[in-house]
Amino acid sequence: MNRLRTHPNPDLSVGADNKQRWNQPAHRRHGFHNAHSLFRRALMVRARNVLALDPVPPRGISTPALDNLMDHVAFSAFVCARDNKILLDHSAPDFDTRHPHSIQSVTKMHIHLIVGRLLEKGLLDLYKPVRHYLPDIGSGYAMARVQDLLDMNVANDFSEDYDDPQSDCYAEEAALGWRLPESGTPEITLRDFTHAITGSDLKNRTGHADYKSANTDVLTLICAAVSPVPLAAQIEAIADAAGYEDTFHISLSRDGFPAFSGGGCVSARDLARFGLLFARGGRDIRGRTFANDAFLRTSLQRAAPALNPPRDWLRYSNHLMTDGRFLGHAGYGGQFLMVDTVSRTACAYLSVLENDAGYDEDYMLSVILALREVCEAVGQQ
Repeated sequence: MNRLRTHPNPDLSVGADNKQRWNQPAHRRHGFHNAHSLFRRALMVRARNVLALDPVPPRGISTPALDNLMDHVAFSAFVCARDNKILLDHSAPDFDTRHPHSIQSVTKMHIHLIVGRLLEKGLLDLYKPVRHYLPDIGSGYAMARVQDLLDMNVANDFSEDYDDPQSDCYAEEAALGWRLPESGTPEITLRDFTHAITGSDLKNRTGHADYKSANTDVLTLICAAVSPVPLAAQIEAIADAAGYEDTFHISLSRDGFPAFSGGGCVSARDLARFGLLFARGGRDIRGRTFANDAFLRTSLQRAAPALNPPRDWLRYSNHLMTDGRFLGHAGYGGQFLMVDTVSRTACAYLSVLENDAGYDEDYMLSVILALREVCEAVGQQ
């Protein structure tokens, strides 16, 4: 029998810039708008019951800074919600607030919820070393405390520099199912990837959070090891508590672990619903206790490593970015979810930066400050 002609999947193949096609600048907007169907493999979840969000007429809560962002070429969608009301809902001409979008590292907030629930059940000790839960982990994490992973407070040999096309974070993507490995090499598992990371004393001496998505990958393995239910069931529980209207997607590693480090895809409306779960103090759409409220409150109040300037007014605490009132998380490419615990407002902002790095510190600062202004405006009404 003649051998059939084949070629590598073009969306997942890596180009000269060490990025798969869907994350190359010329294709990134299409990629982020369709990542849920471009991953090598993914889990999809829908909620049993939907949190109804009713639109209300805008009441002067938009600001010049937000207007500038929504006019930016990178803009995809923005939704601001409070209780069961949509206060602002806007999208770019080529997108919609109900279409799934890659949220990248905003996905990390799921780990906060899952860890909190495991703590409440007495299944996790944050001051144990990682090797207590993963005995065969490599030197990059073996002696680090679980708490230090939650606070991005570990120093090891993993690098996350989006300006460097050879940074370890791009190799990580093969383990997350975002790209194919080099020709002729097998696909690496998440366990193999994390366990191969090396390090020495692991103490972070930078004075700021040492941001490493691999920390989230290791936390994922720890949660899977101690959770009484599969991580897929934890995701379903979160979807039900938030009351998603549409579908939540998350990429999966070859060994079946959800990519909490950045593999989530969800609409702007449903990302706002996810934020409202935090705004309600962790109560689900029926008003029942879901998240670990004590863990959430402690995360906002405790001392934790500050982010690097100019965002050093935010701390990285238990997989949340917070200043004590506002909490949320940034995502590669231009994403941010902000929750105001005072006005109980959630603002979901999605965009796609098309520069080489896919990241811009000044742009992200402008996003965070604009969302904070909107939340403060809501609180004053």
